[in-house]
Amino acid sequence: MARTRSENYDDIQAGILRNAARLFATRGYERSSIGDLVEACELSRGAIYHYFDSKEAILFAMLDSLVRSLLASLEQAVAEGGAPLEKFVRVIEAFVEHNAQSPEEQIVLLNDLGALQAEEQRQIVQTERKIVELVGKVLTSIDATKKMNRRTARVYTMMLFGMINYTYTWYDAKGPIKPKEFAQLAAGLFLKGFLADFSAA
Repeated sequence: MARTRSENYDDIQAGILRNAARLFATRGYERSSIGDLVEACELSRGAIYHYFDSKEAILFAMLDSLVRSLLASLEQAVAEGGAPLEKFVRVIEAFVEHNAQSPEEQIVLLNDLGALQAEEQRQIVQTERKIVELVGKVLTSIDATKKMNRRTARVYTMMLFGMINYTYTWYDAKGPIKPKEFAQLAAGLFLKGFLADFSAA
């Protein structure tokens, strides 16, 4: 007979992922052992294996959840409707809010994606591509001056990502500038440059 899940199964599983993210971000995935996870999660080895088959399974679940939840947040921001510029600002706000809530996971994604099996990496990358595509479409929707074309579209999109996607390296969401205000500052700075006419001397 299959063992019944406890009422707090999902909470314990989520707690393992949070503690593992903190451990992997600090020590590195490759240098972290199951013993380290036992200590970080304050669970027995058997308890951890009850929720995840392996250390790699923890890494995949962490990164898959990270990118899927970001995509869902951005899709929700777009689905709320409104003028294209309103959608754009909401998408940036959703992006910054999500990153502010998961700085350790962002570090692990950057440093340890390559530790996964090829198929698992492919799944993560596919979701990342959907995120890039969504943001690119939102950016194209406000492109009144038609700066976005086959040659420049990805460059503009990735420049925007560069402003908001690596904030975990310096931004403190608990500081004086909260995520919503940071998102508005980033959106304003990008748009004023993106929408202005400029040519290098």
